[in-house]
Amino acid sequence: MASSKALLWVAALLLFLLLMLVTPRIPQDQDYHDFADHRAMLGIPNALNVVSNFPFLVIGAVGMVLTLQGRSFRLSLEGEVLGWTWFFLGVAATAFGSSYYHLHPDDSRLVWDRLPMTISFTAIMAVFVIERVDDRTGKASVFPLLAAGALSVAYWRFADDLRPYALVQFVPCIAIPVMTLTMPPQYTHSLYWLWAAGCYLLAKVAEASDNQIYRWTGHLVSGHTLKHLLAALVPVFIMIMLARREEAVDKVCIMTKLRNHSRVRRLCGKEEGSEQDDTEANLLTNSVP
Repeated sequence: MASSKALLWVAALLLFLLLMLVTPRIPQDQDYHDFADHRAMLGIPNALNVVSNFPFLVIGAVGMVLTLQGRSFRLSLEGEVLGWTWFFLGVAATAFGSSYYHLHPDDSRLVWDRLPMTISFTAIMAVFVIERVDDRTGKASVFPLLAAGALSVAYWRFADDLRPYALVQFVPCIAIPVMTLTMPPQYTHSLYWLWAAGCYLLAKVAEASDNQIYRWTGHLVSGHTLKHLLAALVPVFIMIMLARREEAVDKVCIMTKLRNHSRVRRLCGKEEGSEQDDTEANLLTNSVP
């Protein structure tokens, strides 16, 4: 078992190196810093993009307290407290990093926006490994994944290449929904993972539609401000899941449940069809003189 896990890590590293060799460098587009909403309020430049980060601080702080308290969240595996603490720490730190960046957007400040986000991305990936693969493997992966996230930001800053950072950000967005659907859960209420993933996807759509949303709303709110608010819903759904979930009795993945449900419906349809056919046959039989 240990050798197969080592092989998986080696395979992942080789795949990463291959991607770095065959894909072109992705430099930071300087137009990224030109957001739609530049309005200042109460002396705060880019005010809505700054203050819309406040929910991250509240949600992250509450999440850390409830994680360390140990009673509100159902954490039964050894590495979960470590992983979730780092996740909510990253959420809370995003409030400071993103606010600092949006006061005067440029590459040097963007580092402090992206660094706390990578903490959350990598921590939640480690937690998912803890839950769905193996507790020991997941716990051992927390700090290597955190380091990988920090290195991806450092590599972008010094090499002006976003490829490693893009992997750190988007691999969990793909891997977590896929693993949620296909791997047996440790706990109930797994659908909250998909709600969280959906909110993050909407946040990225809002970010990409910054100017369009600003125009559509009559310059009331920009897409980037909505991106912050939608992204803040991700830890909200996760906190609800952690508070409501219980140990899963039947550790069956969502896809298997959907297949079983579909199979049951087909069988029920066949049974109803058979009963209807029998009834029609009886009526025809009885009508024959």
